[in-house]
Amino acid sequence: MTREELRQVVLEALAAVAPEIDLKSIAPRTSLRDQYDLDSVDFLNFIVAIHTATGFDIPEVDYPKLSTLDDCVTYLAPKCGAG
Repeated sequence: MTREELRQVVLEALAAVAPEIDLKSIAPRTSLRDQYDLDSVDFLNFIVAIHTATGFDIPEVDYPKLSTLDDCVTYLAPKCGAG
């Protein structure tokens, strides 16, 4: 999976949790929770959606590493060889 494919997976996971979000307006280096007022349940559902789409386990201790769109791609890339 390429970094661009990972980015698309993250965007689709976000859309599943918050369908009202305009995915084209996401600032890639700004916290997703701050940009879209995601609460903890929304964020957990977002993590679950990423796990479901990729099969990658994401331990709770790593959740802060998935703060922004760019952070998500950077975190997931080594897991699928997209480094």
